Amino acid sequence: MPSKHRDVPDLAEVRRLVQKKRDAWWTVLLVDPVATPLVRLVAKRTRITPNQITWGALLLGLVAAGCFWQGDWQWLIIGAVVYHVSFILDCMDGKVARLTGQGSVFGAWLDYIFDRVRVMACAVALMAGQYHRTDDTLYIWLAAVVIFLDGLRYLNSLEIFKTRHSMRKQIKARLRAARRAENASQVAFMEDLLRDNPSADIEQDLRRAAEEGTRALTAEDGGLLSEAQGAALLAEAEVQESEPRTATGSSVPAAATGKDTVGAHIPAPRSAEAPAAEGTSQEGAENAESAEGTPRNARVIDLHQEFRHRFPAYLRFRSFLLRHRIRTHLISGIEFQMGVFIVGPLIDAVIPTTIVAGALLLVFELAIVYKLLLSTRDFARTIDSFDREAAAREAAAAEEAAALGLPVPGQESADATAQGAAARGV
Repeated sequence: MPSKHRDVPDLAEVRRLVQKKRDAWWTVLLVDPVATPLVRLVAKRTRITPNQITWGALLLGLVAAGCFWQGDWQWLIIGAVVYHVSFILDCMDGKVARLTGQGSVFGAWLDYIFDRVRVMACAVALMAGQYHRTDDTLYIWLAAVVIFLDGLRYLNSLEIFKTRHSMRKQIKARLRAARRAENASQVAFMEDLLRDNPSADIEQDLRRAAEEGTRALTAEDGGLLSEAQGAALLAEAEVQESEPRTATGSSVPAAATGKDTVGAHIPAPRSAEAPAAEGTSQEGAENAESAEGTPRNARVIDLHQEFRHRFPAYLRFRSFLLRHRIRTHLISGIEFQMGVFIVGPLIDAVIPTTIVAGALLLVFELAIVYKLLLSTRDFARTIDSFDREAAAREAAAAEEAAALGLPVPGQESADATAQGAAARGV
């Protein structure tokens, strides 16, 4: 039956579209070479949906569990092979979704739940079959350990993701606040300048600034504007009082709107270090995916500086693995499952393989937790640096205001609050 997905690219382009930039080494070496051509074939020749593939992976996983339940080594081999085919299908559903645009939130939930069901069913069946075969109660404990470690791995992964996401959000919020403060410090509104210096003859001052080309009007002239501001306002000195407003209510320069204005909004030039509102990278150079979308002038926040300082060889090791699309978390939930349900049954050594795989999984999970601990220290130092920069900006603004004889920023609101309290008799 012809498929509605007729325009399927060649295999090289399919690899680029569906394969992750970083993945488990088991997937990269033993699954993708088979799964990717099958994904192209499924998308081009059939109407099979990603959710149907997810169901197929679950059913094959249950078949593998039935084989494990038999207990004999021949059945263990068959179960291991069927489990690997089930895992190939499990990797295909997401690839088909990316290639055909059929991904959905429900599909992601279904994939996650079915993975957990498959692991639990195979763990119970494998260990129960070996218990009936040997009467060794250790297999019963191993079934509980496998289920616990699988759940722990994914729970820890979720919590680490939430923690890193929270740190990114807080840093971005500080960056946006810093940028707003920097922009606000570069804006001068004429009505505020006239209110603070009522003796100024604004038209005479502006013409003198434009004609003489002075960098700034002197204090005795009553002026407070730079040459660029004066020249801009000189062209607007004789227009009506009404002025167009932006969506936020701030004045905009005539050159920007094509209309006459009285108020002047002097935009702050973006410095080389000024970050875009959403253009920062949490891990800087380490996060290759986010680095591709980072603007050239973005401020890079490195939350793994201390980790790299303590383990300088990590970057070289990571770069080597990335060139082969392999992530540095070498023993994750995937490798743990493959060790328990494929390697152990194939060599008829379920107990030692399960113990070794579980120990290695715990080692790598602890390494991730340790890396997160060091990252939180970098995060605390980053937040402190933002606080110091904000304090320095406030001090500079107060010093500049005092030099010009203007009210200290924030003091007016404080005075108004104090006066209101006094009027109420507080």
